[in-house]
Amino acid sequence: MTDQPEGVRLQKVLANAGVASRRVCEQLIVEGRVRVNGAVVTELGSRIDPENDLVDVDGVAVQLDAGKRYVMLNKPTGVVSSMKDEKGRPDLRRFTQEWPERLYNVGRLDAETSGLLVLTNDGELAHVLAHPSFGVTKVYIAKVDGRVTPQTIAKLTTGIELEDGPIAADKARLLDQSGGTSLVELTLHSGRNRIVRRMMAATGHPVVELVRRQFGPLHLGTLPAGKARELTKVERGALLTLSRRAAPSSDDSA
Repeated sequence: MTDQPEGVRLQKVLANAGVASRRVCEQLIVEGRVRVNGAVVTELGSRIDPENDLVDVDGVAVQLDAGKRYVMLNKPTGVVSSMKDEKGRPDLRRFTQEWPERLYNVGRLDAETSGLLVLTNDGELAHVLAHPSFGVTKVYIAKVDGRVTPQTIAKLTTGIELEDGPIAADKARLLDQSGGTSLVELTLHSGRNRIVRRMMAATGHPVVELVRRQFGPLHLGTLPAGKARELTKVERGALLTLSRRAAPSSDDSA
């Protein structure tokens, strides 16, 4: 933190970031609810460097860099997780055209998997989200062949041997069964390639359809397939808080 005159008053920085009005931001500071670089600041005259200092309110990170963009995409099937596919297949460029920044996908979903994909120009956050060592969980809904038993659900969480080593889901549950198929919800933080498909195939229930519904604190909600939107202030705060808590250490395909 810097208290030099060339800094910007903390309450002004907070107001400009959309936290609240200047007056409410002053109240937040006085109440000891604002931290700069991890230290509580209660002096209204405090100045900070918005480009380098990290600010949080009530433990939630505040985005100060207006040049950073965070977008959620519900990737449809048939689209590869790349900004430019060398084989000419449909890629992600069509979903980023309304934003002037050069956005990149955080991790991957294979072409036949749909669901939540994050696009951003924040490389540090992308690294934390994509790298399995940080333990960011993803939730998938898999429609699989056959009628999945409770024993199979238990096996998914206790561990399955794959050709590249054992793997266990953080959570697994059976959602529904209809005809000859089952709906299974899997929560995992693994970054291994096509991991959900390989896990289910190893239990004798190959995947018919696969969608990622959650990524860390983000939920796909009602966003239609093929649509993208900017993250809300609350969603950005949750992501940045997660990113800042991570200790700096990648591909996460399903």
